Amino acid sequence: MLEMTREEFEELVAEALDRIPPELTRLMDNVAVFVEDEPPADDPELLGVYEGTPLTDRGEWYAGVLPDRITVYRGPTLRMCESREDVVAETEVTVVHEIAHHFGLDDARLHTLGYG
Repeated sequence: MLEMTREEFEELVAEALDRIPPELTRLMDNVAVFVEDEPPADDPELLGVYEGTPLTDRGEWYAGVLPDRITVYRGPTLRMCESREDVVAETEVTVVHEIAHHFGLDDARLHTLGYG
């Protein structure tokens, strides 16, 4: 397995977030991004997950709620990648994929766009 510290991986996630166009990041609302070492035991190959209410589903009722949560998992990403460059690319795809869920895109559309 490729070795990378948690801090190095967190920096890659931050860099991936920095590459999101500003016109999109300005639209992101009430969402926080986290890095965890491992996903839930029932899905050990999960690279990332979005938990929350997509912007497209929010209405007048949406107020006073906890932030949506995007989590990127270090362990499975490092296990599936063979080089640092692979980790950089996979982390960027995972971050974009989960942010797209925040904007209301589903997995089928993301696969069509190459972010599956």
